[in-house]
Amino acid sequence: MVLSGFERRLERLVEGAFAKAFRSGLQPVELGRRIAREMDAGRTLGVRGPVAPNQFRVELAADDAARFAPFADALARELADAARDYARDESYHFLGPVVVELREDPARKRGTFHVRAGIEQAEGVQSAAVRLPDGRKVPVDGVVTIGRLADCTLHLSDTQSSRRHAEIRPVPEGHLLVDLDSTNGTLVNGIAVREHVLAHGDTITIGTTDLRYEATG
Repeated sequence: MVLSGFERRLERLVEGAFAKAFRSGLQPVELGRRIAREMDAGRTLGVRGPVAPNQFRVELAADDAARFAPFADALARELADAARDYARDESYHFLGPVVVELREDPARKRGTFHVRAGIEQAEGVQSAAVRLPDGRKVPVDGVVTIGRLADCTLHLSDTQSSRRHAEIRPVPEGHLLVDLDSTNGTLVNGIAVREHVLAHGDTITIGTTDLRYEATG
C-alpha cells in the first residue's frame, strides 16, 4: 500500500522520539488525526480550490500538558508539517502560515483534548515571483509546490526533479523554501538546503532546472 505524506508523517510520530517519550496515555498521533479532521470540517471554497484552516490551538489537560512540555515546540512543528502533508494529499490551500499551539486547559480530564481551528490570512506577506528559465514568471501566491506532478503550482518536466520536490511557504520573514524529502535535493545559490528563507535574486536549483526568486514588493 502506498502511504500518503500525512500517513508517513504520523508513522514517524508513532515510531520516533515522541513515541519513546509517550509510551502510555495521550499520543501525539491522536492530535495529528484530530487536526486533519478539523481541516476537513473547516474547509471553505476559495478561488484556487478548497481553503483549509491554518491556525490550530490544541487544548490539553494539565497532566498531559506537563508530559508534552519538554517536547512542545518540536511536537508543534511536527504537527504543522503533518497538516501541510494532509493539505497536499487533499489539494487544500492555505491563506497563511500553518501554526500549531499547545495550550493547557485545567478544566479538561486527563487523556482528553480539544482542537480549535481557524483560517487566518497572512498580513503583509511579501509579494514575489519565481522566474523560469524561459523567462516566464509564476507569482508566489500562498503555498507554491514545485515538482513533476501536473497538479504542482510550478510543474517541471525535469526528470531529475521529484514528483513533489519542494515548497515555497509564506512566513513572517518573507518566503521559506522547504525541500520535501526529494531524491536529488534542493539547492539555493549552489548550496544544498532543507529549509531556506529566500532573498531577492536567489537561484533555486531543482534537478537541472534553475529558478530565480524575485521579491516584487
